Formats: sequence, C-alpha cells, structure tokens
Amino acid sequence: MLAATAISLLSSGAAYAAEGGANDALLRKLEKMEQRIQQLEAELKQKQDRPAADAEAKRTAKTAALASANAAAPSADTKNATAKPADQKTEPQSSEKSTKPKSKDFMALPPLPAASDKPILGLADSPVPGLSIGAYGEIKFGTMQNPAAGGQWQKGFDAARFVLLPTYAITPNIIFNAEIEFEHAGAGFDNDDKLHGTAEIEQVWIDFKIIDQFNWRSPGVDLVPFGYINQHHEPTQFYSVNRPELYNGIIPSTWKVPSTSVYGTITEDLKYQVMVSASNEDFGDSFDNRTDAKTVPLPGTAYIAGIDGVNALGFSRPPLGDFQQLNNATAMSGRLDFTPTFWAGFAGSISAYYSPNTTPRGAHDDFGNFLGRSSLAMFDAEFRYRVPDTGLELRGEYVRAEFGHPENLRANNDTDPTNNVGKSMYGYSGEIAYHVPLGTILNSEWEAVPFYRYTYMNLQTGGVAGTDANLPTGQGQRQYHTAGFAVFPSPKVVLKATYQRVIDKSATGALSDSFLGGVGFFF
Repeated sequence: MLAATAISLLSSGAAYAAEGGANDALLRKLEKMEQRIQQLEAELKQKQDRPAADAEAKRTAKTAALASANAAAPSADTKNATAKPADQKTEPQSSEKSTKPKSKDFMALPPLPAASDKPILGLADSPVPGLSIGAYGEIKFGTMQNPAAGGQWQKGFDAARFVLLPTYAITPNIIFNAEIEFEHAGAGFDNDDKLHGTAEIEQVWIDFKIIDQFNWRSPGVDLVPFGYINQHHEPTQFYSVNRPELYNGIIPSTWKVPSTSVYGTITEDLKYQVMVSASNEDFGDSFDNRTDAKTVPLPGTAYIAGIDGVNALGFSRPPLGDFQQLNNATAMSGRLDFTPTFWAGFAGSISAYYSPNTTPRGAHDDFGNFLGRSSLAMFDAEFRYRVPDTGLELRGEYVRAEFGHPENLRANNDTDPTNNVGKSMYGYSGEIAYHVPLGTILNSEWEAVPFYRYTYMNLQTGGVAGTDANLPTGQGQRQYHTAGFAVFPSPKVVLKATYQRVIDKSATGALSDSFLGGVGFFF
C-alpha cells in the first residue's frame, strides 16, 4: 500500500513538473509578445508625434473625410476622399460619393494616411491644418452623328471638365466643402482663345456634424439628393464615356440648387437626406432674357421652355446667383440609401422631389396669354449589385416625373408642336458589367470592365391641351444601346471606349449614334 502511494505521488510530481515546464514556456512566449506589442506601440507613437501642425492637418483632413462618409448624402465630400475601385462601388455607399472609408463614429481618430492618400491631391501633406484638396476631370474624343446636320458623322474633342475639390475642417465638427469646376476648356468664348466653356461654383456649403443620426448642411449650393449618379458623377463611378442617359434629361445632372438639408444614419443599413431648395423653373433661356422685374420676357417676345418633350428637365434648373430666381416656390426632396448587411455586395436608394410650382413670373404663350401654375413630382429607384466572389456587376434604375398642369407648361404653348409635354415622363435602364483583372502593369493592378446598358425614355406620353397641336412626335421616345469597356490602371484613373446606338420614333430617326473615347481621373 505504501509502495503504491509512493509511486502515485512520484507520478503526480512528474506530471506537475512537466505541466509547470509547459507553463513556464507559455509565460516566456507571452512576455515576448508583450515586448513586441510595446515596441509596435512605441513605433506608432513616434509616427504620431510629428510636428503639431503636420499631425493636426492630417487628423482634421481625414476626420472631414470620415465625417462626410457618414453623411446620408455627401455630394462633394466624397470627392475629397480617396476614390474606391470601380469593382467595389456596390459596397455600402452613402448618398454623396461613397468612396470614403466607413466609421460608425466620425469623431474617432483616423489612421495615418498612406503615401498615395495625402490631403493635397494625393501628393503632399497639407501646408494648412485641416485643409484637403482633391480633383476629378474627364477628356472626351471621337466621332458622332449630328442630327442638326442630317446625321452627318463629325469628329470632335472636348476637355469636358476639370474640377477642384477643397475641403477645410474648421473643427472636427464643422466642415467646409466646395467644388470649383471648369467645363469645356475655359471660362469664356473669345475669337482669339478658341474657348467655349464655363467656370462655376458647383457646390459650396458648411456641414455641422452633430450626431450620427442628425447633421445639418448650411444654406449653400448643393446637389439634389436624387438618383445615384447625380451625387456620384465622377468619371470613375460609371463605365461609359458620357453619363448614363437617364441623367441627361429626366434627371438634369449635375442637378445643383440653392438649398439647405439635414442628413444622418438611421441604422447601420440605412441613411437619409432631406433637402429644402429653390424650385426648378420652366424657363430655359439666357439671363439676358430675364427682365429687371425678374420675369420672363414681356408678351410678344418668345422665350425657350425649361421643360420640354425633347430635353426633358435639362434646362429647368434654378439659377444660383444674383437673386435671379423667377418664382418664389420652395421644393422638397429626399433620399434613402440602403446597404443591407445581410446582402453582401448590394446597395440601392429611393429618391423623391416635389415642387408646388415651376411656372416663372409672367409666363405666357406666344399669343400673350398668361400661364397658370404647374407642379412637378419626381420619383427614382436604383440598385447596384456586385455579386460576391465574382466579377459580375448589375445595375438598374427607374425614374418618373409627373406634371400637375402640363397645359400650363411653356412647351405646350410656344407654337412648336415638336417639343410638347404630356402628363408624365419616365425612363428606365439596366446594365451588366464584368470586372476582369489584368495583372500588374507599370507597378499598378489593372482591371478591365466590359459593359452593356439598355435605356428607354418616354418624354412625350400623350397630348395635353394647350395652344399647340398636342400629338407626340416620337422624338422624345428613345432607346439607347450603349456598350464598351472601361480600363482602370488604378482605381483613380479610367480609360474608356463606348459605342452608342440611339433609336427613336421620329420621322428621320434619332441620328445620334457615336463612337467615343475618354480619359477620367478622381483623386
């Protein structure tokens, strides 16, 4: 019995010794891990302990980007952040330009920027604490049919736009944003400079970041929260050379207005923006044709419609400067962005817009009869889906505009029967694309995205009483077949080639086909 007990004790001791040795080895490993963590923390602290101005500049600039990323509808603010690769665009995106990093708490200290993500055009650290400057632009070239020349094919070139995107974090909660745009190569048109362009403030406002659920955007110039491309219209965000067709009329992109708005995050899956703005106007003529009384030209003088059955709402946007608005109506608009966590790769939005009156002061027909009020209500639904673990991407969109009293629209009262407007306009599109990795070229991961998009628009849904003959001409009922590819040498640069076939029911046909190439950038 004693012998058995002794043997048992010796065995337990040996096991204990073995276990103790294992514990000692584990403790030594933990000590080494702790030393390594302390070393890494010291290295991180050394990087963060840079000169105060430099650290503050990066911190506030990145805080501005993160704060904007949490906005329900960031318009220009995503432009001031690093662009997301085209193949990631269907990941959760806010309504402004969802290329920014996400954060549930925009007050959290952001990570140090990478060398390619510095606040001044991605190239340099900011010389002013809180300042960040981005840019985007696009060049177009190719050949297209000119319907005004009987469908003759004509070659051309367009330095379409170059845009600067300054952002300044006044404080981590008060963020200034602007977008300064130069279009079509210049700011004027003189015989000796061969320019025919514009320079304009496309956006300017100050964000007051209050809480994730509720933030305020001060009165300024901002993008109407309607559709996706209107707020994400940089050339890296779509694959064709020109913007998708629904945004060239029914949605008058870039749709910018004098406005103020509130926005925020409802849940992790849902964001919102609600805007109050100046109303669109049924006046498409130049500023020279506005009287000093802020009315349309006096009866007896013709003027161009802002809403018609050929250009849709393309010329109806309200003026942005010098108290030149032609009516007192206030419009309301709003948008919900959803990025369901249970459906990886899917994102979408629904939008609405309403103006109680688009009729400008003094509106009249060509015979001197004054026109009454006409309201405008619009709806849009769109989705983007990047199928997980594949290169397949799908997009779709539907938009509709309803007119309260189309008989009071200028297009139905200008003695031109070809541009009449019915009770409504609508359009829809579907797009399929596939992302193909091309490998490493010039020290960058390249990607090709072949795509096809079908679009149908009906801008002349039927005859409505007015002074004109009110039968649809077929010119406003169009189909667009758009195919091509986009090559991304970097997520910030895109090379494009597009063929578009346009079909309508007019007597001559659309005569608007095109072969176009383009170069775009966004950083």
